[in-house]
Amino acid sequence: MDIVRRSFRTRLLLGAIIWITLGLGAGWTSLYLVIHGHIVTEFEEELRHHGTELASLTEVGPDGKPGFRQPLSDRRFFEPGSGYYWQIEWADGQVSRSQSLGLSKLPLALARLGGASEQKSTLAGPTGSLMLLEAAILPKGSQAVAGLSMGIDLRLINELLAQFNWTLGLSLIAVASGLIAAVVAQVTYGLRPLIRIKQALIAIRIGETDHMPDDLPLEVAPLAESLNDMIRANDEIVRQARSQAGNLAHALKTPLAILVAEAHRLEAAGVDASTILRECDRMRRQIEYQLANARAAVSRKRPRVAAAVIPAVWNIIAAISQLSRDRGLSFRFDDEVRPMWVACEPEDLDEMLGNLIDNAAKWARTCVTVSIHRTSDRSVRIDVEDDGPGMPAEAREVVFEAGERLDEQVPGTGLGLAIVRDVARLYGGRAWIDQSALGGAAVHLDLPAVEEGAEPGRSRGTTTG
Repeated sequence: MDIVRRSFRTRLLLGAIIWITLGLGAGWTSLYLVIHGHIVTEFEEELRHHGTELASLTEVGPDGKPGFRQPLSDRRFFEPGSGYYWQIEWADGQVSRSQSLGLSKLPLALARLGGASEQKSTLAGPTGSLMLLEAAILPKGSQAVAGLSMGIDLRLINELLAQFNWTLGLSLIAVASGLIAAVVAQVTYGLRPLIRIKQALIAIRIGETDHMPDDLPLEVAPLAESLNDMIRANDEIVRQARSQAGNLAHALKTPLAILVAEAHRLEAAGVDASTILRECDRMRRQIEYQLANARAAVSRKRPRVAAAVIPAVWNIIAAISQLSRDRGLSFRFDDEVRPMWVACEPEDLDEMLGNLIDNAAKWARTCVTVSIHRTSDRSVRIDVEDDGPGMPAEAREVVFEAGERLDEQVPGTGLGLAIVRDVARLYGGRAWIDQSALGGAAVHLDLPAVEEGAEPGRSRGTTTG
């Protein structure tokens, strides 16, 4: 029932199929009843015709014996069990019957017809139910009335009706199939503009275009115009939010830099300014942390948000490998051949990758490995591993808290992993840590995937710092 409620196509098709079924079912029933009445009437008239013919052939001779001038013309009355029967009860009590009856007799609805009118009834006969017509006749050469009974087996009528019903059913099923096929074609053609709207939204989502098409039908054109207005308004809101965040960062970082410079001047003069420097460093970390979250928050629901993963990883590795050149670290990047895109702003993806790869480089002894692949739940997984000392299981959640550091001797702010997890969550992703096969830590980042773009990924390789 949920798909019926949520799908226009299913609603239209189901409604059409129901009405076609009901309409053809009613037509089937009506035709059957009409044809049934017509066939029964035809058989009844046929019996009446045979009865009239038989009555005209009866006579009573000069010797008073009843008989027939000639046999009845229909040969079915001479075939045993044919379903066509007749019987005459003469005035003297003698009974004549058709050869098709054999030794059986027709059941009579009237004890004695006399001058009564025709009688029609349905009774049990020798081979099944019978439609029986009884009438009084006056044989030629006699003044006494005889009783004539003409019967036909209803099996013959039912077989003819069944054959007609089967033919009618096949015909109506063929008609129903044609009508349903026509409805499917009509619904598919009629809903094509909605499919175009869906495709246009996907194209906007992955950045191939920035507006809805202009050549949509009149019925959905207002919807497309409203979506275009919403996209433009949303872009303006995001632009203003980013601008305000940048202005706020500049407004805070400039006085903070002045305070830090003043604290260093005081220390140079012999005054202890460690408290000022420590608090300034804390303020700087919080500014970076909150700005990263604010930037991701205004971008997560924005259309056309998509970032290519492979080029971003290569750029980050190229930058960090230069900074780690003195340590002789090697960076290996294993990626799939096809390009991969995630639903994330490129700047936020760079922020997360930079934090992850930089954090791994700080702890690694000889190498850092980065790998990406598509998962079954329509997401892209980025794995960053190192061969460092690893991380205790109890610390794997703590390090994601803002300001938490595993080792104060290792440079850092304690905000990198916190930024990664918070920004990933804003985009519907997640980040976690477990043990690496290299011996150190393995940080995993899952982000929602979008349609693959046209930019090719780079091949696998190894970069040595």
